[in-house]
Amino acid sequence: MANIAFIGLGVMGGPIAGHLAKAGHSLTVYNRSIGKAKSWAEAYGGMVAISPAKAAEEADIVISCVGTDDDLSQVTLGREGAFRTMKPGGLFIDHTTVSARIARQLFVEGESRGIHSVDAPVSGGQAGAENGRLSIMCGGSEPAVTAAKIVMNAYAARIVHVGGAGAGQTTKMVNQICIGGVLQGLAEALRFAQAAELDLDAVFEAISGGAAQSWQMDNRWKTMAQDSFDFGFAVDWMRKDLGLALEEARANGATLPVTAMVDQFYADVQALGGNRQDTSALVRRITRA
Repeated sequence: MANIAFIGLGVMGGPIAGHLAKAGHSLTVYNRSIGKAKSWAEAYGGMVAISPAKAAEEADIVISCVGTDDDLSQVTLGREGAFRTMKPGGLFIDHTTVSARIARQLFVEGESRGIHSVDAPVSGGQAGAENGRLSIMCGGSEPAVTAAKIVMNAYAARIVHVGGAGAGQTTKMVNQICIGGVLQGLAEALRFAQAAELDLDAVFEAISGGAAQSWQMDNRWKTMAQDSFDFGFAVDWMRKDLGLALEEARANGATLPVTAMVDQFYADVQALGGNRQDTSALVRRITRA
């Protein structure tokens, strides 16, 4: 069992930290909203810290799950950041979806302090976090990822070491590129079926067992048809993630025309007030015939 500092107790971080507590690890938690940290501690036990630096003082492992590059930089390298107090030989695992640039920066900063770093963004959404069935894509050295797997097994169904520092974040961009394209195709197909006045349940039965099948079809076809969009990962966060992918593509020379288009379609959904609706709300911008 390890002494773990957990930073960020949102819809993903809170359940992940809960699985670690249930597995028997000793946790000290920090959240920007102290009330959320206290509520988590009341539910799972553990200590509450007033800063990331305080949380990390006695930790063998520090895990973060925050929001943006700036948030991650603040909780690691800021004046009260965890890297200020982490012990040499400690392990840092980041589950935030951020740029590959900051993942590589933290790897270098960690090395200079004797800290082992793993960028480990997750896929599976809120349900995957709550059920302990996340897929995790890891960037970093082989020894660091091997050590990280020992604790990540408490909340993961799949853990894959995809490469060196930053490769985990880049792989998450690949994941989001795929999801955006599939959802746009699904949205158009659904509206087409509605315009043709087809029986949507029969259409789903006919096509979901063949080459058109996808996780999004299995889990979102019926809810999209019902204009129900309260199922986790929000449009605002998807736009952030697609922005990261487009930024990385400008750096590595990749061409992402469909991703750029879908990103703008999500901007349309935001203009319709769908910021906090889940990513299947992409269908909202296509009017019914």
